[in-house]
Amino acid sequence: MTPFIAEFLGTMLLILLGDGVVANVILKDTKGNNGGWIVITTGWALAVFVGVIVAGPYSGAHINPAVTIALAIAGKFAWANVALFITAQLLGAMTGAFLVWVVYKDHFNRTEDKGIVLAVFSTGPAVRRYSSNLISEIIGTFVLLFTIFYITGAEITASGEPIGLGSVGALPVAFLVWVIGLSLGGTTGYAINPARDLGPRIMHAVLPIKTKGDSDWAYAWVPVMGPVIGCAVAAGLFMLLQ
Repeated sequence: MTPFIAEFLGTMLLILLGDGVVANVILKDTKGNNGGWIVITTGWALAVFVGVIVAGPYSGAHINPAVTIALAIAGKFAWANVALFITAQLLGAMTGAFLVWVVYKDHFNRTEDKGIVLAVFSTGPAVRRYSSNLISEIIGTFVLLFTIFYITGAEITASGEPIGLGSVGALPVAFLVWVIGLSLGGTTGYAINPARDLGPRIMHAVLPIKTKGDSDWAYAWVPVMGPVIGCAVAAGLFMLLQ
């Protein structure tokens, strides 16, 4: 297990389970149809938990280019490895989206609404206004990264000796993503991760989906640039406060 493979597998699982819960809720004739926003945000939070469990011991479980870039800006990750990690994350996201299509293929075939089909793969604005949409992604990603900078491990208070928490250590990030979805996700679907949106959007464009419309490339820059700007602001403020 190399860091590249860890980032690939962690992001693949993130998207498989994250886009998977969206498919379960919105595609036609699924068991979870019309499950609602609480189900989707909870599924995404637990998807993050699973991805972090797998990738954490080997790569630090970035599974998000915004995390990689923010850590590099703050001097906590080598810039020389940024491109490698982002490549792994993008390929993992594409693979995860492909697997969602495989699992839900019959339900994709029954779903006639092209917008719903696209929504399984990528985010989209509730109200399309690019400036507001960009701000939403910037703020959501800022909250994600600024909080991640302050997540600490458990320790014995008297001696300061760290305590390994194993997989339980992934819970804070899962709760963080959950609350961002619940509180800030209603505007754009809270991509807060360029690979999460771009990788599956590419797969939507290339897969032979029965009912498929445009991949909405006019909007695709928002869930990429918003998280990049948001993570840079978070890293900058973190360094300023140190």
